[in-house]
Amino acid sequence: MLDDGRVVTAHCANSGSMRECCEPERPVYLSFHDNPKRKLKYTWEMIEMPTSLVGVNTLVPNRLVKQALENRGVFELKDYGTIRSEVKVSDSSRLDILAENSDGEKCYVEIKNCTLVKDGAACFPDAVTTRGRKHLVELQKLVKQGDRGVIFFLVQRMDATSFAPAAHIDPAYSAELEKALENGVEILVYDVDITLERIALGKRI
Repeated sequence: MLDDGRVVTAHCANSGSMRECCEPERPVYLSFHDNPKRKLKYTWEMIEMPTSLVGVNTLVPNRLVKQALENRGVFELKDYGTIRSEVKVSDSSRLDILAENSDGEKCYVEIKNCTLVKDGAACFPDAVTTRGRKHLVELQKLVKQGDRGVIFFLVQRMDATSFAPAAHIDPAYSAELEKALENGVEILVYDVDITLERIALGKRI
């Protein structure tokens, strides 16, 4: 329901369960898109939870992290000057980012949107994800051949103090993440600085 009392249907660009960020009666924030090709003019962007605004649009993390990498704003990945999106790594898989430095060294980055936070603990995923597990397998292959591989969890809220895989939701993904870590895949977790006007990369968790 909008402020003027009109009820609209908004597109939700999030395929997860959205547990811990979907309480009834919570204030939500939409963006308006006057595009004749769109079926729905509104997109659900944020929800106001008791301890933080939460960004629910899963298209935001890729844009935000890519911009941060281009601006050398991620300390652990600051040495890469060339950033490319949606890079094919096999016949059936793409990864979100390929970063290269001046020596031609490659770093593949897969970005995941995290909105599940309970009692300060951020978890991923919030629903079973076979696709996400496949990305972890691809990253391990790339690391084995000598490249750098990073799984980047962006927590689109400001109330997390720790992170762990959600073994209670997807034990197979959790096990694969542990295996990936043992096999040299790096894990980065950052939160955001989010307001109604802007969203920026926050601190490392």
